[in-house]
Amino acid sequence: MAANEHLGDRLGKLRRMAGLTQEALAERAGVSVDVVRKLEQRRKHSARLPTLHTLARGLGVELTALLGDPPGVPSTGQAEPPRLVALRRAIAPALFAPPPEPDGPEAVTLPLLRSTLEEAWTLYHAAEFEPLMAALPGIIADNRLAAAVGDDAQRAVGQAGLAKALQLGGHLSIRLGKTDLALSALERAVTAAEASGDPLLSAMVCNSVAWAYQRQNRLDDALRLAVHAADGVERVHARGTEGVRVWGGLLMSAATSSARSGDYDTADEMMRTAEQAAGRLVALPPAPNGKLVSVFSRSSVRIERVRLAVQHGRPQEALRLARRMRLSADIPPSWRTWLLLDLARAHADVGDAAEAVRALEKLHRTAPGWMRHHTLAVAIVVDLLSGPAHPPGLRRLAALLGVEERAR
Repeated sequence: MAANEHLGDRLGKLRRMAGLTQEALAERAGVSVDVVRKLEQRRKHSARLPTLHTLARGLGVELTALLGDPPGVPSTGQAEPPRLVALRRAIAPALFAPPPEPDGPEAVTLPLLRSTLEEAWTLYHAAEFEPLMAALPGIIADNRLAAAVGDDAQRAVGQAGLAKALQLGGHLSIRLGKTDLALSALERAVTAAEASGDPLLSAMVCNSVAWAYQRQNRLDDALRLAVHAADGVERVHARGTEGVRVWGGLLMSAATSSARSGDYDTADEMMRTAEQAAGRLVALPPAPNGKLVSVFSRSSVRIERVRLAVQHGRPQEALRLARRMRLSADIPPSWRTWLLLDLARAHADVGDAAEAVRALEKLHRTAPGWMRHHTLAVAIVVDLLSGPAHPPGLRRLAALLGVEERAR
């Protein structure tokens, strides 16, 4: 299903594949049949994320199937492209296959591997998925080799690198719409993290697993895992910089699961607690390996609070939270793009089409790659096209996102 396909068209196809009437789907999902009808008739162009979760549960599909997201590797029914096959082989090597040989004398140099891994995470946050998919199999293989050679201390460092490489493989797989492959990568990442002897690393990977569960609409599993991992970090590592960042990231994940389950008040309380914890980072030294530690700061918490407010139909609250927000330097481009998307959605929801277009134009200037990987941008543009005001720039955005036909 294409990213620019209307949500109602996807909903109708999935409902018919499930053999359900509109009334039966509405009853299963616990939503009004009017919501289903308006979406399928294109009288309603988008729905709140909690509603989409309930519809996905009613259809018996993952959330990504309903969203048609992400479109990193479109599903055409044909064989997977060679680069994705290579990624699968790197994540799950063939049984009984001989271990890979190093390409050269520097292939397993730990500082070089760490530098390469940091560069790979930078590619991910910039939505440079094609070059990342080309490079990541080799990075995983090199770190797997490093985890198997040297003395105990060297192997532990190698296991840590392997855990972060497999975690990145999990993140990339989620962005490519391959959540089962993501969980395979992340389960192996947890094993490597445990072998590294770094308990915070295991907790960081658990946060990624919780995200994969969210994408599969397993919100209860995601919530329990995030809370369990956060409790473990809080008991032992809550005072150090890295401990606070990992714990805060897990708390934000738990809040997201709660919000998507419809419990916005609990989610908001969790996010306020996380924001207080982020304030403690000001008095703590910076994390030595910032690129490889959970994204957590006052800025990231506020970005997530804006997102949850938008998703729950509270655009005024989202705009208030975003007002005078100053993003810290460690916020990666992916988080900045989400903020711009959410602000565009909030402006559209309050009827300010011009500001919504300005936010989307800024997003395209800042990170054009991410623009192509978010169905939310398509939904916002479609909503704006159906409204009375068509500010300058809207038709150009529609053309960029492949919805120019709807602009006529």
